[in-house]
Amino acid sequence: MLLWLGSRAGIGVSTLLGVPLAEYVDKWRQWDVVLFTTIAEYGYDGDPAKPHDPGLPAFFPGVPLLMRLVHLVVPDWTVAGLLISLVAGAVAMMALAQLAEMEGANGWMAVLALLLFPTAVFLTAGYSESLFLAFAIPAWLAARQGRWPQAAILAAGGSCIRITGLFLAVALIVEFCLRRQSPQRAGWLLLPLAPLVAYSVYHYSRSGDWLAWKHAQEAGWGRTFAWPWQAWETSWQSAMGDGDFAVGFRMEIVGAVVTVGVLVWLLVLRRWSEALYVGAQGAALLTSAYYLSIPRSLLVYFPVWILVARVATRRPWVMALYALLLGPLMLLHSALFLDGGWAG
Repeated sequence: MLLWLGSRAGIGVSTLLGVPLAEYVDKWRQWDVVLFTTIAEYGYDGDPAKPHDPGLPAFFPGVPLLMRLVHLVVPDWTVAGLLISLVAGAVAMMALAQLAEMEGANGWMAVLALLLFPTAVFLTAGYSESLFLAFAIPAWLAARQGRWPQAAILAAGGSCIRITGLFLAVALIVEFCLRRQSPQRAGWLLLPLAPLVAYSVYHYSRSGDWLAWKHAQEAGWGRTFAWPWQAWETSWQSAMGDGDFAVGFRMEIVGAVVTVGVLVWLLVLRRWSEALYVGAQGAALLTSAYYLSIPRSLLVYFPVWILVARVATRRPWVMALYALLLGPLMLLHSALFLDGGWAG
């Protein structure tokens, strides 16, 4: 908890320098924060005073619904999102530490590895990563402890927040089978799929489209299916250009390489359920028309931070090197995000 609150205070102080206080909150209103706020305020039809945004259904309702609830007592939508991430992040860090300690690693190292990752600014902003982790990590912790009803309920909460909940649900089924649990308890594992079905039914009732969230990705960002080598080639060519987006695509390529490396690492260790969780989402991102948000998606791969903590617990110099290399990048990307730049 000290690492979480201290790091958030550090980001706040470092990004506040030189910025008028009256303008500071508005600097956190960037990119997806605007879209979450739009959904929370107006629903999926968007602001009636502006052109319709076909990409809105790509965002699951968990964050907008909670923003609307917090908005009852917090008048500023951006502040509401920041508060949600602050509280949810605290829950996620506590659960991550406990999960790491179950694996024989130092819990604080797992937390620090996550907080120093270059795209960790999205754990602070009004994005979905902190809230998803606040459900996903406790769900996995409950599963490891054999508390399957609690695991299913928590995973269902994660499914309300982002499509990653589907991959978590399938990974929990694999974990259940690997642990040879009683088939009588298997019914609980269907619960995390219920929010996904409900969200599809909701949009079908509005537009007749069962896969509105997927088609919104295509309409809003051009994220159609492509073979992995095609996605790599398109992203590589974009990364070889000039400008901020070329730098962004270089980050995406690094994120893709890290994703594949983590997947191989998990497979070598025979951590099948975690490999499925990482691999399923990685496959979805690596078969898009071009790479987008891969470095940010790495934040929700909680098995990664457990693996880093296990290595660093045996070799403390690894954590020192990790902090020296990635910590400055995290601060750089935080400043980039607040300036409206693409930060992953």
